[in-house]
Parts: sequence; structure tokens; C-alpha cells
Amino acid sequence: MTFEKKFNKISRLFQIILLLIPFVNWITEVLVRWSIWNRKKSLGSLIMAVFATIFGVVFGWVDMIWCLVFHHLCLANL
Repeated sequence: MTFEKKFNKISRLFQIILLLIPFVNWITEVLVRWSIWNRKKSLGSLIMAVFATIFGVVFGWVDMIWCLVFHHLCLANL
């Protein structure tokens, strides 16, 4: 099972908590984004994985809000 699927299966509250804590959200972002890229192998998912690796903490907070509103990570369906 990929990190993306594991992340999507945990409760919404736990997802928000993971994305709220600065260093933890960077690790979560990197694992989930590279897992998405590994599954899809698309240019969009590669760009998102690179952005998450470089700007992970800020991107994680954006994803936290996105996850609250839309129940999935920002641009995870590219």
C-alpha cells in the first residue's frame, strides 16, 4: 500500500494534525507526493513532488487548509 493510500485512509482529523506540525508536515508531504508520482509517473505529479520537497512546510500548511475544505491534497489528482 502506498503512502498516498495510507494517508487518505486515516481520519480527517489526524490528516490535519499531521499537516499542522511543521517538520512532520514536510515529511508527510514528501512521502505522499513522491508516492503519487511513483504511481502516476506524470509531469504534474513530478512538479508537485519537487515543490513539496523544496517548499514542504509552507506547502503542507496550504494542503492542510485544502484538506479541510476539499478532503484531499491540493492538486493530488494531476
